[in-house]
Amino acid sequence: MPTHTLSPSIVLDRVSFTWPDGTTALTDLSGSFGTGRTGLVGRNGSGKSTLLRIVAGELAPAAGHVIANDDVAYLPQRLTLDVERAVADLLGVGDTLRALRAIESGDVDPRHFDAVGSDWDVEARSHAALAEAGLAPDMLDRRVGELSGGEAVLTAIAGIRLRGAPITLLDEPTNNLDRDARARLYDMVRGWRGALVVVSHDVALLELVDDTAELYGSELSVFGGPYSQWRAWLDAEQGAARDAERAARQALRREKRERIEAETTIARRAAMGRKAQLEKRVPPIVAGNLQRAAQVSAGKLRGEKADREATARQSLDAAERRVRDDDLVKIDLPDPGVPAGRRILTLADGARSWTVQGPERVALVGANGAGKTTLLEQLLTPAAPTASPAPSPGASVPNAGRTQRDADGTPGIPGVPEAPAASILSTARGQLHTDRVGYLPQRVDGLDEDASVLENVARAAPGVSTVDLRNRLARFLIRGAMVDRPVSALSGGERFRVALARLLLTDPPPQLLVFDEPTNNLDLDTVDQLVSALAAYRGAVLVVSHDDAFLKRLGVDLVLDLDRDGTLTEQ
Repeated sequence: MPTHTLSPSIVLDRVSFTWPDGTTALTDLSGSFGTGRTGLVGRNGSGKSTLLRIVAGELAPAAGHVIANDDVAYLPQRLTLDVERAVADLLGVGDTLRALRAIESGDVDPRHFDAVGSDWDVEARSHAALAEAGLAPDMLDRRVGELSGGEAVLTAIAGIRLRGAPITLLDEPTNNLDRDARARLYDMVRGWRGALVVVSHDVALLELVDDTAELYGSELSVFGGPYSQWRAWLDAEQGAARDAERAARQALRREKRERIEAETTIARRAAMGRKAQLEKRVPPIVAGNLQRAAQVSAGKLRGEKADREATARQSLDAAERRVRDDDLVKIDLPDPGVPAGRRILTLADGARSWTVQGPERVALVGANGAGKTTLLEQLLTPAAPTASPAPSPGASVPNAGRTQRDADGTPGIPGVPEAPAASILSTARGQLHTDRVGYLPQRVDGLDEDASVLENVARAAPGVSTVDLRNRLARFLIRGAMVDRPVSALSGGERFRVALARLLLTDPPPQLLVFDEPTNNLDLDTVDQLVSALAAYRGAVLVVSHDDAFLKRLGVDLVLDLDRDGTLTEQ
């Protein structure tokens, strides 16, 4: 595997970590990250976020050591903020800026000079950082609560760059960022100075790194190149590994066959010797010598054949270890029985309307805060009894009490009040023409926390037997004791798989599937499975996503861009 030989910025020495409930996250993990930009990939539940938190000092390993050659800055997957603080504090320059302004106003307290140090151009650099995050200079003194979630994430990352952190850890930074915000983040990463380790499922972001590290089976491997090169190398390596496994298996079969043939020859010679001795064709003393010689020869032959077979078996074992036997989510969607030309839903903005039929795929895009999730909620939870039917029991019903900002799924700024998106609801609207709808929201909040996994899924498929449900859940890697655990005890990745299973196992199957940013919570292998399943699905799909690569693979028939004024524009 090609690797970079630069001195490492982070070294992991036999690191292990176990959660309080006894779940093992990492075992005896060793490896290192270089001084450039590294994309850290791995399947959901492999321990990527746990590893970042250990390196950042948020978690202490149960065993082993982490050595970082400099200070570490860390941006978690969900950014929790004090919404009343100034944006300058989010940038990390609040104290310095306040001290500078005190000096400029005539306050000569030595503490202010100590706080400023040599950073006299902090305000100009802060303005540049705000511009990098897409914000105006006057935002510096405003409240964090006035930022959208995407703006908050970009501002926090710009602050890390502004402070010049030597080592930075970013956990899924593009989750819920719209296209413009993602483009700004990509520009930041392109010009990143210092060591950067970024956990992401965003293929476009992973193409901007110098190295690709994979956490697999509690082993960390680092490849010298971006994601596409690593993926090509891994595919080629696995192809070679499967070829080697087939060759080793054939060699073992050959050695077994030759050993059996040798045993047959030895037995035949022994029988002939005994027959000759009985018929007294040779003197007894000669027969005894021949028998002893035959026994020595047979023992030697048996030993040689056994050794060759054991060597072949060892070669096969080694070849099998190279081949990945990964469990993959296997999603088979039933035929929803949508007649050709059947109307499924209508989307309109007052000036134009679009009717979605049968197997059509529609993408709804737009900036964060434009109201995409609000539009979905209006579509799925009509206010008047005369409106279109509500989703089927298997669909998740969104929380009507969310603010507009929360409804768009922007992360980590809870409790920020915001007026309802009246302009959106009075213009862009949707109407269902079917009552068989499955909905997967950004935040998996439609599950019964106290009920078991099986109970949650059974409510969406009341006509399916428990045995059949367990078999179907196993295809989502939900098996064994996990089926009977309460949802409240599941990890984030497990919860998402349960929600996805409940959606896709609904009986009767939905004629419309609605996804709100589905790739935020899926590892790359599961995205592959979802794309494959939807390719064979004969119902309609409506998906909100900022992930252009996913939309391209999905093969959408129509892309509608929702503007902040509630206008829908066909792209």
